[in-house]
Amino acid sequence: MQDTIRIIGIDPGLRRTGWGIIETLGNSLRFVASGTVTSDGDMDLASRLCQLHDGLAEIVHGYRPDEAAVEQTFVNKDATATLKLGQARGIAMLVPARAGLRVAEYAPNAVKKAVIGVGHGEKQQIHMMLKVLMPKATFVGNDAADALAIAICHAHNRQGLSGRLAKLAG
Repeated sequence: MQDTIRIIGIDPGLRRTGWGIIETLGNSLRFVASGTVTSDGDMDLASRLCQLHDGLAEIVHGYRPDEAAVEQTFVNKDATATLKLGQARGIAMLVPARAGLRVAEYAPNAVKKAVIGVGHGEKQQIHMMLKVLMPKATFVGNDAADALAIAICHAHNRQGLSGRLAKLAG
């Protein structure tokens, strides 16, 4: 007998960190909630990271997911921006890990492939497929939509991982 697994997907960003929570039972997906945690751009970096931490911790505590998935950081031409994004991503990984959750990481292309079938696509394609996969899903903006896509990617990939782990154990 399978159990329902609640997954939080997190799309890290220093200004806006998107989050999306789904439940999966076998191959079925169910939308739970989504949103964005924001930081105040007028504050110093440490204070902004605290805002992200506290906001994500409140979400994890309130929704009690079983597993977490975070998008991997891409490297861009601005080293300072990449470093700040990496620090926000550290918060996105720390919060669920401190709550005792297993945290998986997925490349942006893997997320797109899991949701729209190809590794490259537009944001609108992701939004459209989210509505197809979970008609009751609501999300405001790209950050929350991307977080839901990350959760869906994990739902698809965790099944294969669980099967491989069971074979190794058995």
